[in-house]
Amino acid sequence: MRSGAKVGVVGGAFVLVAGGVGYGAYSMLGDTGGGDGAGTQSASESSKVRTGPPSAEEIAETSKEFFEAWAAGDASAAALLTNNEAGAEPVLASYGEDAHIGKIKITPGPATGTKVPYTVKATVAYEGKSKPLSYASELTVVRGLTTGKALVDWEPTVVHPQLTEGATLKTGESSTPAIEAVDRNGTVLTKEKYPSLGPVLDTLRKKYGESAGGSAGIETWIEPADASQPEVNLLTLAEGKPGKVRTTLDANTQAAAERAVKQFSEASVVAVKPSTGAIRAVANNPVTEFNVALQGKQAPGSTLKIMTAAMLLEKGLVTANGAAECPKEATWQSRTFHNLKHFALPDGSTFTQSFAKSCNTAFIKLIDDTKDDAALPRIAREVFGIGLNWQTGVVTTDGSVPEEVGGEAAAQYIGQGTVQMNVLNMASITATARTGTFRQPVIVPQSLDDRELAKASRSLSPSVTQQLNTMMRATAAWGTGAKAMAGVGGDKGAKTGSAEVGGQATSNSWFTGFSNDLAAAAVVQAGGHGGDAAGPVVAEVLKAGG
Repeated sequence: MRSGAKVGVVGGAFVLVAGGVGYGAYSMLGDTGGGDGAGTQSASESSKVRTGPPSAEEIAETSKEFFEAWAAGDASAAALLTNNEAGAEPVLASYGEDAHIGKIKITPGPATGTKVPYTVKATVAYEGKSKPLSYASELTVVRGLTTGKALVDWEPTVVHPQLTEGATLKTGESSTPAIEAVDRNGTVLTKEKYPSLGPVLDTLRKKYGESAGGSAGIETWIEPADASQPEVNLLTLAEGKPGKVRTTLDANTQAAAERAVKQFSEASVVAVKPSTGAIRAVANNPVTEFNVALQGKQAPGSTLKIMTAAMLLEKGLVTANGAAECPKEATWQSRTFHNLKHFALPDGSTFTQSFAKSCNTAFIKLIDDTKDDAALPRIAREVFGIGLNWQTGVVTTDGSVPEEVGGEAAAQYIGQGTVQMNVLNMASITATARTGTFRQPVIVPQSLDDRELAKASRSLSPSVTQQLNTMMRATAAWGTGAKAMAGVGGDKGAKTGSAEVGGQATSNSWFTGFSNDLAAAAVVQAGGHGGDAAGPVVAEVLKAGG
């Protein structure tokens, strides 16, 4: 290929710029066969099917040829250079035909093994409107199983990093009018300022855009294979008139949540107003289309002891100030449970002390007295609303405490085993404990669409509610949550959790707490003790919303 040459292609010109060893600047005119020895192979050599990983030279040449064909709008040629021609060709063809993307410039970076990173700079043009589009992605070069040729390992992300299987890129009049989402005080919420809200805003647009009074604009978007999922807007060529959608979010609390989760590589947090169920903040790091804070399923560790304590208090098996034995270990049906670092509390310690110090064995030793394996799943549903069909306004997973027997039932008491929660669920459980009554979390007011909200069948008694609050206050004052909650003001309480995960050396860090009329819960993957990682996340959110 000759540096500096130009070629006319459908939608514009193509240049491949040097970015690492093995690449040169070239266009699509000129001799493509010279200098690498490929033309000097004997017939016997060329007939052999090569094996083993592709060489650096093969990786460079294959990716170069793929980039050329893709940028030229030659979907057939580009697809032939992949290991899935049938899957690649329609996606590559839609790049120019449906998405109207042209004037493509691809800049490869240095290959790392068989992976080649690159940036794409292009122009989207539609009905006299045009805008630049740029992004980064990567491809992998593999050995063809039957041909032995070096080929691009086909994934939709080769074309765009957010493209998933069956999804397509499109440009045109948007199928749903844009929305202007605002917080409870009228502050405009954008994914640029609040990145974690991207998936939420996309869902709200899909669900409420047509009824919010807006008009469509011209956009480039990813249309998902699953029609129930929201489109992902990549570029706006011409603004429509957005319809206004008021949310329950609070901009200040959301900003604090965004800051807090960025301290860790994988973290999520949600804040809920106990007196109403209004969601005040939702944040994840990293931000993905799958909203871990709202849709995740994980064991919540000892934060679930809030619910277990409520069950034990309701049954009259304990009181906040009554004695509760906390030995180093406790065995239930041949399954042994222990406390963190095998600590024990002195004889005569109260249930509040066991709760505040997160004593596992104090809870396990009470199972015999419960005489009901279904007690925890029942209170989860009847009082805390777990497993009901929540209608928050966006897609959520509503928690699960399945009925179990024996050791699995015991593990549930301390938030392990088959219990599945996310931070929205735990923030709601804390909010319910705070007031005694479940109020289904919402992110848009019920009045927006008159949807039916989930309702729990009963509330906690005032006595149980008071005792739960007392125990959570103790945890925040001098228990395992004291360090994290030290800077939080108001009437405050907390519960820590460290959830053990199979195959993971360090436990997940969980923390939930309240300050006045705000409850929040957070999880930090592989963060260790709840008070160390997730605790400061919750504290920052509570301080902002206080």
